[in-house]
Amino acid sequence: MERLKPLDAMFIDAEDKDPDTSMAIASVAVFEGPVPSHDEFLAYLAGRLPLVPRYRQKLRPVPFHLGLPAWVDDSDFDLSYHVRRVALPEPGGDQQLAELVARVMSERLNRDHPLWEYWVIERLANDRWALISKVHHCMVDGISGTDLYRVIFDYSPEPAPPVAEDRTVGAAPSAASLAARAAVDDMFKLPLRGASALAGAVAQFDRTVGQAADIMQAIAKLGEYLRPATSASLSGRIGRQRRYTFTRASLDDIKTIKQNLGGTVNDVVLAAISGGFRALLLARGEQPGPRSVPSLVPFSLRAPGEESVYENRVSAMVAYLPVHIADPAERLAAVRAELESLKASKETMIGEALAALGNYAFYPLVSWSVRQAFWLPQREIVTVTTNVRGPGEPLFGMGRRIEEILPYVPIASKVRTGVSIFSYCGNVTFGVTGDFDANPDLDVLAHGIEQGVAELLQAATPPKAVPSGKKATHPRKKAAAAAKKAGSAPKKAGSALTKAA
Repeated sequence: MERLKPLDAMFIDAEDKDPDTSMAIASVAVFEGPVPSHDEFLAYLAGRLPLVPRYRQKLRPVPFHLGLPAWVDDSDFDLSYHVRRVALPEPGGDQQLAELVARVMSERLNRDHPLWEYWVIERLANDRWALISKVHHCMVDGISGTDLYRVIFDYSPEPAPPVAEDRTVGAAPSAASLAARAAVDDMFKLPLRGASALAGAVAQFDRTVGQAADIMQAIAKLGEYLRPATSASLSGRIGRQRRYTFTRASLDDIKTIKQNLGGTVNDVVLAAISGGFRALLLARGEQPGPRSVPSLVPFSLRAPGEESVYENRVSAMVAYLPVHIADPAERLAAVRAELESLKASKETMIGEALAALGNYAFYPLVSWSVRQAFWLPQREIVTVTTNVRGPGEPLFGMGRRIEEILPYVPIASKVRTGVSIFSYCGNVTFGVTGDFDANPDLDVLAHGIEQGVAELLQAATPPKAVPSGKKATHPRKKAAAAAKKAGSAPKKAGSALTKAA
C-alpha cells in the first residue's frame, strides 16, 4: 500500500472543497486512419496496462482526514468501465471536438474507481478519430502525463507485443488499518524525517542560511503580486460546466521569432498569450493594464530521467502578462524582463519550499489549510499558463499515426480561464479552458493568441531591401531596443514553437 504524496493530495483537497471543481487534466490525440473497433482497442490497451500499475489502483481516504489517502489495488477493476465511446455530430470539425471535450471535462472522475478515463471519438472530419485521455491531477503532472503517451503508444507503425500480465491483487485495507498506518507515519516517521532534515541543515549551515535569505527575498517580491488584479471580468466564481477551444502553431515560426527577437520558447509563448488576453479585454470594453492579468506559471522540478514517476513534481511562480503593451516585440521584451526578474528574486524557491514542507507537516493541518484557502477572496491570480514539451517524433497507436495532440488544463477557485501549451512532432497546440458562463467569447482569446504569434512572426521577419540612402533596422536590433526599454538584455536565440492555422 502506497500513500499519496502531500503535493498530490492537495489536488484532492481542492476538489473536495469546491463542488464545481474537477481537477482532472487531459489531452486529445487525433489519429489518422480508420477508428479501431471497441474490442480491438480494449485488447490493445489491456496489453499495455501492466506498464502503468496506477491505472488499476484507486484511492482510499483515511477516516477523518487523519492521514494521506492511500493507493490500493482495485479488486473489481473493469477495463470496459474506463473506456468510453462516442461519435461527433456532423461535420466532425474542430468546433464539435472542442465542445465534446468541454462536456467530458466538466464531469468529475468517480473515486470509487481508478481515476482515469479514455474516450474514443469517432467520425472526425477527413476520416480521422481521436482519443481523450482524462487523468486526475493527483496521479500525474504535465510531464509524467506526457510520458504515458510513450508508454501506451509506439514510435513505430508496428505495434509492440503486449506485456504479459503479472499482477497479484492484495487485500483491501480496512479503515482501522489505514488510520493506524497514518498514526504510525505521522507520530513516528514524520518527526524522524524532520530531525533528519534539521541535521542536514545544521551540517550545511552556510548553505541553509543562504537559502533562507533567498526565500525571504522571494517572499518580499511575491508581496507585490498579492494586490488584486485590475481586470473586472477575468476573476470570479466559476460554475461546474466548461468551455474549451484550441488553436495551432508551428515550431519553425517560433524558431524564427527566437532567432530574430531573442528569448526562450516560454517567453515567446507567453508573449503570444499576452496578445490573446489583450484582445479579449479590449473586446470586453476593458482597458488592459500592467496588472490586469497575473498568471500562475507552473514549472517542473523533475530531474532528467524522472518523467515516468507518476506523481506531481512541480512548482510555480506568478507573472504579470504585459497585456497593456500593443507592440508585439516590446511585449516579448517585457515578458523576458518579468521572468528574469522573478528568477533573480528567487520566487521559484517559495513553491519548492512549500511543496517540501508537506513532507514534514501533519497531513490534517495541511489538508485543512488547503480547504480553507477556497473560502478566502482570490483576485491576485486570474489565469494559469502551462507549457509542456511533448514527443518530437511521431507516435502510433494500433498502427495509426497520431496527427496532433491537444492539451487541456483544469481551472478552479476563482480562476476563470487557463491556457495549456503542448508541443508534438514539430507543431504546438494551445488549449484554452474557460468557465462556461463567464466566457461565451472564449474564441476571442484563442484567435488573439493566434494573432499574437502572427504579429511576433511579422516583427521577427527581416526587413526587405530599402531605397538607396536609407538604412533598414534588423528585427534583432529593434528587439534589443525594446528589451532595454523593458529592463531586459536580449539573450541568444534558442529553439522553436508556433503559428495558428
